[in-house]
Amino acid sequence: MILHGYWRSGTSYRTRIALELKGLAYAQQGVDLRQGVQKSEAYRALNPQGLVPALEIGDAVLTQSPAILEWLEETHPTPPLLPADPVDRARVRAMAALIGCDIHPLNNLRVGKALRETFGADQAAVDAWAARWIIPGFEALETLVSRHGAGWCFGGSPTLADCYLIPQIYSASRFNVPLEAFPRLLAIEASAARHPAFVAAHPDAQPDAD
Repeated sequence: MILHGYWRSGTSYRTRIALELKGLAYAQQGVDLRQGVQKSEAYRALNPQGLVPALEIGDAVLTQSPAILEWLEETHPTPPLLPADPVDRARVRAMAALIGCDIHPLNNLRVGKALRETFGADQAAVDAWAARWIIPGFEALETLVSRHGAGWCFGGSPTLADCYLIPQIYSASRFNVPLEAFPRLLAIEASAARHPAFVAAHPDAQPDAD
C-alpha cells in the first residue's frame, strides 16, 4: 500500500492512525499542499478531486478518508475499530462524522486560504473562525464521551472516533483554540500520546514533515 498524503493534513493523519492501529505496512508519498502538488496532472490522475489522502492498493486507488477507513475495517478487521453491536457501531460512526463532516471541513487548509485571499482575514480572524466550529463540536463530543467512553471515545480501546479526534485536537492547538473545557477529550489525547500507533502517525514523525 502507498499512502499519498500531507504530513499536517487531518485526513491524512486519521488515515495513518488507522493503518498503524491495524499494524499494516505502507509506504508514503508526500503531497505538499502548500506547493500545489495536489493540483498536478500526475496527482489528479490518482485523485481527480485533487485532495489528500489517496491510498494505492495494487491496481486500485481509494480516496476520501472515511471510505478508506471503512475499507480498512472491512478488509483488516483485527483489531476492530468499530464495536460489534450495530447500535454501538452507529454511535462511533456518529462521533467520527461529527468531526469529519461538521468540524474539519470548515478549518482545513483550503478554507483558511479562501478566508485570507477572498475576505482578507488575518491569522486572528482565521483562528476565531476555526474556534467557532471546533468548540461547539467538542462540547457535543465531550458529552458523548462521558456517556460512552471508558478511556477512549467509545469504550476502553481506540475506535474510528479516536482516529478522527486526535487530528482535530492537533488542529485546534494550531488555531490556538482553548481546550480546558474538554477534560475527557484531553485525557484521550494524553492516552494517544503514549500509544505506539498514534505516536507513529503523528505529523512530526512523518518523512515529509518540516
